Amino acid sequence: MDFSYTILILLLPVALFFIIGLLGSKMNPKVSGMIGTSGLFIITLLSYVTAFNYFTHRTGEVFQSIEVFQFVWLPFTDRLVIHLGILLDPLSVMMLVVITTVSLMVHIYSLGYMKGEVGFARYYAFLSFFTFSMLGLVVATNIFQMYIFWELVGVSSYLLIGFYYERPSAVAAAKKAFIVTRFADLGFLIGILLLSFYTNTFDFIALTDLNGPAIAQSSGVVFLGMSVTTWAMLLIFMGGAGKSAMFPLHIWLPDAMEGPTPVSALIHAATMVVAGVYLVARLFPIYHFSAPGALEVIAYIGSFTSLFAAVIACTQLDIKRVLAYSTLSQIGYMMVALGVSGYGSEAGLGYMASLFHLFTHAFFKALLFLGAGSVIHAVHSNLMTEMGGLRKHMPITHITFLVACLTISGIPPLSGFFSKDEILVAAFEHHKLIFAVQWIVAGITAFYMFRLYFTIFWNSNPQYNHVPHESPPTMTIPLVILALASVFSGFVPFHDLVTSDGRALITEFHWIVAIPSVLVGMVGISFAAVLYYKKNSKPETVAKGLKAFYTMAYQKFYIDEVYLFVTHKVIFQFISRPIAWFDRHIVDGAMNLIGNTTVFFSGSIKKMQSGQMQEYIWYFTSGVLLLTLLIFYLN
Repeated sequence: MDFSYTILILLLPVALFFIIGLLGSKMNPKVSGMIGTSGLFIITLLSYVTAFNYFTHRTGEVFQSIEVFQFVWLPFTDRLVIHLGILLDPLSVMMLVVITTVSLMVHIYSLGYMKGEVGFARYYAFLSFFTFSMLGLVVATNIFQMYIFWELVGVSSYLLIGFYYERPSAVAAAKKAFIVTRFADLGFLIGILLLSFYTNTFDFIALTDLNGPAIAQSSGVVFLGMSVTTWAMLLIFMGGAGKSAMFPLHIWLPDAMEGPTPVSALIHAATMVVAGVYLVARLFPIYHFSAPGALEVIAYIGSFTSLFAAVIACTQLDIKRVLAYSTLSQIGYMMVALGVSGYGSEAGLGYMASLFHLFTHAFFKALLFLGAGSVIHAVHSNLMTEMGGLRKHMPITHITFLVACLTISGIPPLSGFFSKDEILVAAFEHHKLIFAVQWIVAGITAFYMFRLYFTIFWNSNPQYNHVPHESPPTMTIPLVILALASVFSGFVPFHDLVTSDGRALITEFHWIVAIPSVLVGMVGISFAAVLYYKKNSKPETVAKGLKAFYTMAYQKFYIDEVYLFVTHKVIFQFISRPIAWFDRHIVDGAMNLIGNTTVFFSGSIKKMQSGQMQEYIWYFTSGVLLLTLLIFYLN
């Protein structure tokens, strides 16, 4: 099968970026939007064709990894070489479908949502740049090529988060996201260098080859009680934790909601934030065989993040922030599944479940964000307290948002039930404590999502300044498509397509896990209905009863304040300021001293080249006399 056409999947979005970016200001905004959307439609078609051709041509029992392009970019040694190319395997092909589908929906949706915005063409140029960066990340043939596109994703997300650059809050959010993820990416880079130094390769196929020397060579070297591979994989996970906003590197994601709502759907719900999950999945054989301790760390961090974020989501009033913390919680679920997973056959259930949830989550979380954008577009506010009774005014948004809420709550037969159930089964079989935490999180998730749903679409009808109305077709059509995907994507035979060893996985229904997970979801929904279906004083009563804890959760457990204190009062005061003083007075002072000394001596001897003959005769005569005296003395 010839997959050479896949190069267009990368070339088209970068071409769109330059065309819209350079010529967008000279064309009608609608034209730039249509060019970007039409181009993305073609890219999506190519991705679907690639997925169809790849998954329908399995060689034997295992899907083969295909390097479509591979050329040398930067040779370090005769063995350690950075290539650029395109790698097609079940993981990358699945991600192509997810990224292009959600990106296309966002492009179409933005035609209505961003209509009339200043910088409309710039917005579509940035969308194309982000899509190019994310697609390049998932088809990278080696870890260094992934790192290059990883950084491009960071730059493009910075541009999109700070799209409203005239708002100080948006600028601050963009800088915060950029700085936090750059700090995490430093660990990623160090991990890459460690791993490549001991394995002599960057290539994913060589790194994850179970019969190759890479895993054995690196795992044999020990440093501070752990293998170098474990250190390297923990550092690499640090980069993934930054992109996926895992605790304690989660602080940038809620603030990133300052960007346009479609950007939140694309970057912070369906694509960019799952890059960390994709990274761990891509290197999973190394994690499992050479760094099992790192996998255990990933499981615990994911479990804590999912619970921590779910609790905070129960208290937030900004609907986008509720969804942001929901994203943190769901990414934690995916990390848990990878952390408790084995390798191959039924032992690899967690691996498959994590990526299955990534697949389904992309659709229902994008739907939630776009539905929230539709509501914000109608009432011109992000606050739940200023909403209510919108089901009558926005029937399409209401139904699709309800579908997304039921899906994320794990209600059968929607897709979220199947993927979340597999994660809970994997946790139940490998780690009962983590399973218990994730089971509780499932109930909390249903509660805060239906708290959001009932407050927006039911409850009391506030006095709106204008009559809310349904969004235009350019916004509602993507909602309907994503709602259908949320309903039916759970029936995709994922266990046959994306598994840890490339072989089909035999799965069965686990009633002992499924029934309790559905019941806890129903309990969460019922509790939300009691508190928020109609306007009453019960939520305030509960908040007062849990006053201290509620306040801490509402203030996000003061993690942001801790970061500000550490950065401003400790790092800036006791580290940055002394370094700045040393740089200004010692380093610059030394250079200034050298320069001033040179100027002084040059001023002292400048008469030696004054152009006056008598001066030259004087220096010449003095020199001759000194040389004569010196020779006389030596003799």
